Amino acid sequence: MALFSRILLSLGLLTTTTAHAVTEQEVVKTYATIAHATFEDSLITARALNQQVAALLESPSETSLNNAKKAWKQARVPYQQSEVFRFGNANVDDWEGQLNAWPLDEGLIDYVDTDSYEAELGNIGSNANLIANRSLQLGGETLDISELTPELLASLNELGGSEANVASGYHAIEFLLWGQDLNGTAAGAGNRPYTDYALGDACTNNHCQRRREYLQAATQLLVEDLENMVQQWAPNDTDNYRQQLLSIPVDAAMTRMLFGMGSLALGELAGERLKVSLEANSPEDEHDCFSDNTHYSHFYNALGIQNVYQGEYRRVNDQLIKGASLSDLVEAKDPALNSQVHISLRRAQLSLQALVDSAERSEQPQKFDQLIAEGNSEGEAMINRAIEALVLETEQLELAARALGIDNLSPDNADHDF
Repeated sequence: MALFSRILLSLGLLTTTTAHAVTEQEVVKTYATIAHATFEDSLITARALNQQVAALLESPSETSLNNAKKAWKQARVPYQQSEVFRFGNANVDDWEGQLNAWPLDEGLIDYVDTDSYEAELGNIGSNANLIANRSLQLGGETLDISELTPELLASLNELGGSEANVASGYHAIEFLLWGQDLNGTAAGAGNRPYTDYALGDACTNNHCQRRREYLQAATQLLVEDLENMVQQWAPNDTDNYRQQLLSIPVDAAMTRMLFGMGSLALGELAGERLKVSLEANSPEDEHDCFSDNTHYSHFYNALGIQNVYQGEYRRVNDQLIKGASLSDLVEAKDPALNSQVHISLRRAQLSLQALVDSAERSEQPQKFDQLIAEGNSEGEAMINRAIEALVLETEQLELAARALGIDNLSPDNADHDF
């Protein structure tokens, strides 16, 4: 199903669920089931990406590069929905940095246009160019990077203590497929030539064999990391995180659920991903800055929050997972409040749908990096509406938590004032 069609379908799900007698433990089980399905879909789409990358390396062409890019975008759909499980579950948060860390200093990985490249101040790895070099000087130590393996890439994340040194994950792969976006806040994404993966005389920008090895290792590591997380939520495993979650007091488990939802909405999405970019007018702070896919990533983050509240998840094969939900529990306590939570979820989703509509319209589209441009009053208003909707959504989730006996939820605001 096309991404736009999937969005419309998702919006159609934004309706108040019918209340029925459910237990808190059933709600936690639904949460764990949705987590497993979402990570499993992330794995399925990552494997599809890995296959398209293999096809690109087998026969580099404009078509095979575009197919790999398309597979990357499709892989983002379930993964972005999975981020709702990050903030309430330490095992996911600890693991996430290797998959979705951003922003990154891409000069760590490959060639960059030095005139437009903005690296983190003081980052000793910002121009390391792992693809062009077989060893790396770090302080008084020489690192052997001659063999680009998944294990090596994992070890190079946060090289020298800098979070901007991102060697693996979705955004490293994004850079390897698109290259730098040299358009600033003007229209256009990265435009890496497929010949960067060609061999022999057709190779452009040098080191094509190393670049091929890096891309292959990065996609392989992505698959391996997702395999691990799927196992952590698998229902047939007696010693994994799912079982730990189901064995703790149910109020503690529900606190993790609601804290994760509120923290993604408030500190991460409203703060780090919208507010920071807008205030800095900086495409460098854009989430999917090489591909200009940011509008979809934000939309699916918010959809993940909705999934958890409603106890529903639409899988990539269109199967609907549905079970006992937080909405059911709140409906039993305070139907009026449950309606207000649903209204806030819908408002947030529609405000982010507006970013999608702006980016995908046929006439004069404006992607996220254009909306945050200095002087773009329409874009500023659109993003501020999304921020306001996410703040309101978080407030409603806190009220829902109180109705369920969870006081002082205090979602993470990432040190932002709203």
